[in-house]
Amino acid sequence: MHFSPDRPTFFVNPDYRPMAGAPKPVIDPATLETVGAISAATDDEIDAALTAATKAQAAWKKLDAKSRAKHLHAVANAIERADFTRCAELMVREMGKPYPEAMGEIANCAPIFRYYAEMARDDAGKIAGTTQAGSFQYARYEPYGVSVHIIPYNFPILLMCWTVAASLAAGNACIIKPAEATTLSTLDYMTVFRSLPEGLVSCLPGGAATAQALIASDRTHAVAFTGSVAAGKAVAVACAERMKPCVIEAGGSDPLIVSQHAPLDIAAAGSVTAAFHLTGQVCTSAERFFVVDAVHDRFVALFAERTRALRIGNGMDKTEIGPLVSEAARAKVMRLVDDAIAHGAIAVTGGCIPPTHNTGWFYEPTILTGVTPDMAIVREECFGPVAAICRVRDFDEAIQLANDSPFGLGASVFTTDLAEAHEAAERLEAGMVWVNNPLIDNDALPFGGWKASGLGRELGRQGLDAFRRSKMVIIDHKPAIQDWWYPYPDSWFRETGGRMHVLIGYRSSDRQGVVSASIAAAVWSIFPASTP
Repeated sequence: MHFSPDRPTFFVNPDYRPMAGAPKPVIDPATLETVGAISAATDDEIDAALTAATKAQAAWKKLDAKSRAKHLHAVANAIERADFTRCAELMVREMGKPYPEAMGEIANCAPIFRYYAEMARDDAGKIAGTTQAGSFQYARYEPYGVSVHIIPYNFPILLMCWTVAASLAAGNACIIKPAEATTLSTLDYMTVFRSLPEGLVSCLPGGAATAQALIASDRTHAVAFTGSVAAGKAVAVACAERMKPCVIEAGGSDPLIVSQHAPLDIAAAGSVTAAFHLTGQVCTSAERFFVVDAVHDRFVALFAERTRALRIGNGMDKTEIGPLVSEAARAKVMRLVDDAIAHGAIAVTGGCIPPTHNTGWFYEPTILTGVTPDMAIVREECFGPVAAICRVRDFDEAIQLANDSPFGLGASVFTTDLAEAHEAAERLEAGMVWVNNPLIDNDALPFGGWKASGLGRELGRQGLDAFRRSKMVIIDHKPAIQDWWYPYPDSWFRETGGRMHVLIGYRSSDRQGVVSASIAAAVWSIFPASTP
């Protein structure tokens, strides 16, 4: 069957299949009109995807690296050739993202498949220097089996491709659990995988229950998750109970520091994007601003001027600020802003629902000054178009307050002082630090957070390692009886002096390591260290 937004479907490569569950309307957050319908996967539908994935992965893992790479390049080719107009429009209407950002996200996914295709070919293990003559000793990488990918609504296609590309390159099959808010665009995108073997990639719509079922299944073996801290902790616990590896990207409340040496025009322009890109619904959005007193007033004036120029509206129109994804998301933003103002903060811009956009979940881009570190808007993740500015004495206080948070995903700094740039990179407690250019990522560098912001890494070599396990292999191609095998010679026992050659140095790299170590300990307890 063909994919239609009006009919709930799931995907098991290469086919769309009808869903048996009750339909649920998808609502446009800008107009509150119905966009389409989705449903939650039933047990039978989950079973069908798992059965297909298990069968496909059994053959996929046996493919040589070059053949797997060819398949991944074919996916990249399909992405580069496809017309994603409908996919982008669905994303805009599902979650409110401006059309240029939706299309930009979708079109930017081919390189990650090419990157991991070639990395998996280049790095399949390690040969170590031998510890015994006649022995070949190495580590090899192998896939886990079937990986589960629980995807957020803010970058539903890009973040999916980051982990799916790595997992496929490692030799796994993939089951995607899209965000409910962006299920339609995710399903529409699935056609790019049709050149892959049957059943290797599936997309199962649903909510928390679907994710829980996939994690709990004995037929899944690794999990990638992006979402809230609370949900990330639940996923991590569920995986730990089953000894399943997981990659958790759990969001944050990123700091942005404006030094007295900052290029203020650039800092103001960069801060607008850092704070308000995607209506502040980016995991690495700058939410907590720490501006040095000497430049505070001038920075705020420039920042506010640029913020007031932003266009608010439907993502299908010429706009930078679309709606928040849901009424609940806006309510949280309003609660935090209202609380800050009640405790003394001042709304320099925004702080309200735009008068001309009463329909939908819009909120004006908001700059708050007079914020103090004890306010809820500093302690919690806002995930909306709000920049909370704290005035600080100096750069050192800015670093200290930036680190005073349970989160540690990213951090931004604006400065032209090279010493400050290096100090920030060293002292900031975050998985990523940007100096004068926030929100940039790189396929070849690890993406992920510290503290409550996550476990593990996406992208780079670590992103590939997240979906493969190592196996140490020792092959003696010249079989021989080893001198440390049972039975021990009488001269090794305590009554005859106890294997005195251990004093010169035992071979810890042999399998005798534990035995030799205990013998060495006994010998050293008898003979002082100075004994020749």
